[in-house]
Amino acid sequence: LIAKESAARGAMGTRLRDLIRGVRGCKTAAEERALIAKESAALRAAFKDLNDPNRYRNVVKLMFVHMLGYPTHFGQMECIKLVSANAYPEKRVGYLGLMVLLDERQEVLMLVTNSMKNDLSNKNPFVVGLALCSLGDICTAEMGRDLVGEVERLLGSANPYVRKKAALCAIRVVRKVPELADTFLSAAPALLKATQQHGVLLAGLSLALALCAASPAALERYRREVPALIRVMKSLVHSDYSAEHEIAGLTDPFVQVKLLRLMRVVGAGDAEASDQMSDILAQVASNTDGSKNAGNAVLYECVQTIMGVESIGGLRVLAVNILGRFLRNRDNNIRYVALNTLAKVVAVDTQAVQRHRAIIVECVRDNDISIRRRALELVYSLVNEGNITTLTTELLEYLRVADLEFKGDLTQRICQLVANFAPERRWHLDTLITVLVQAGTYVKPETVNSFVALVGNSPELHGYAARALYRAVCDEAHTPALVTAAAWCVGEYGELVVSGEGRAEGEPPLAASAADVVGQVSALLGDPHISNATRQVVLMALMKLATRLPSEEARVAQVLGRYRSSMLLEVQQRACEFDRLAARNRMHVPVLEPMPPLDEAALKARREAAATGEERAAPAGG
Repeated sequence: LIAKESAARGAMGTRLRDLIRGVRGCKTAAEERALIAKESAALRAAFKDLNDPNRYRNVVKLMFVHMLGYPTHFGQMECIKLVSANAYPEKRVGYLGLMVLLDERQEVLMLVTNSMKNDLSNKNPFVVGLALCSLGDICTAEMGRDLVGEVERLLGSANPYVRKKAALCAIRVVRKVPELADTFLSAAPALLKATQQHGVLLAGLSLALALCAASPAALERYRREVPALIRVMKSLVHSDYSAEHEIAGLTDPFVQVKLLRLMRVVGAGDAEASDQMSDILAQVASNTDGSKNAGNAVLYECVQTIMGVESIGGLRVLAVNILGRFLRNRDNNIRYVALNTLAKVVAVDTQAVQRHRAIIVECVRDNDISIRRRALELVYSLVNEGNITTLTTELLEYLRVADLEFKGDLTQRICQLVANFAPERRWHLDTLITVLVQAGTYVKPETVNSFVALVGNSPELHGYAARALYRAVCDEAHTPALVTAAAWCVGEYGELVVSGEGRAEGEPPLAASAADVVGQVSALLGDPHISNATRQVVLMALMKLATRLPSEEARVAQVLGRYRSSMLLEVQQRACEFDRLAARNRMHVPVLEPMPPLDEAALKARREAAATGEERAAPAGG
């Protein structure tokens, strides 16, 4: 007993500041644990004294121990005892302890419901505020159902302090028990009339947003309040200077943002409500100063509202112009927000976004990786038949200097855009050849196959494509995709490379003999960077060149003879097949004849069917 009394006196005698000083003075984690263990033992002993006048001080120390990450479950009942006390200091610490030491999953909260109900009817507004704060922080579904009547009654309190707390508490109740949203519909709209108490107004707007999200009836009810919302917004936009509410030259931007957000919710899908708020939205967009961060926040929310309601085209153009100004801002956060919003707007009003295409393309070269990524996504969305050549040129220039992590996705996007919007086949071929040269490592086999089909189905470009790819493999570093495409085209149309037949307008001259062509294709076999599949394509190209360029048949046979004993089965098979054909003088068999035009639709259908079959087979295989 003497030991317990001594421990209790020790706990009472150690002030919070002394405990903090002791923790800061610990040089190791072990010293800190020892100190906390000693203090926790003293607090346990002190909590057993029912007549201790310093109970709330012990709970304050317990909260500090909790903040350090040590267990404090032994003090939860002490918080509930403090809540039921009559003195305000004890209640204040008790409710604070509830919010810090407990959460909604603790069953012990059931014991505090009755005390909260009594405090919500207390004559002291500060006691009522404590109960509302605590309920708004740790309210469970059961507590919400039990106390919803008191919260709804306090929404009509004459005290602005209590009304604000009640509105914030009601938000928590609605989120926990959405079916109770209709309970607040009679009292909540009246909070929008508290134009002189901005704290109450802000809480009322937040409650309105929560109610509209939870109840269709609440949404219809607040649509009838659109004129009131417009009046409040006008009073803020055109009000005189107020030191109490002004921030960076704007009258209470926090309330303005909430008002605009509520307008967006009630105006979505309602043409009448949207028409009523068009004028005030135009005033906010035109009169708000965007030189400060507060103004940018209001402008951004205004843009979101304009795009979210049934607004007219002129208003949408004004909103997009605001985003265009954001793109010129030096702050990367503002530019990122603008790009992110434009990506959503482009589906609604593409023409308005197209006016800012130049600045969007500039963002592709920004130093910030997140801005580059967003800008690229937006550029992809802006591409159409009218600007495909311009934007593809910009993307190809960026592809040359892009980071490695971007090149794969950028390459595939360029190929997709070109396939969808190419104005003519020659431009299509030139662009894909440029991609093969600059980023052939990242080009997928499907893209190479589509390129081959494009060449095969364009008889007027056979020679042009073969000569262009021949130049590429002569001048550029070899990548698997480039070698595959070049070997196929030169193998099929090698005689056109030598003769120069079908030379296109503006095509540079090419002087290449049959020996040069065979020599260059043979050199590709020795490239260590190409895959076995690509090497097989090169071997087949050499076999076909033996029929297209008969003067080089012996040389081709000599080159392929080296691979008859290759360790690679497929390569060895190709070489042996050629050797057998040459021995029987059957070099003009159908397999070596020119490829017929490919049916692109059938090819695409086969690929989609194969991909679908793989997807279906994957779960069974797994």
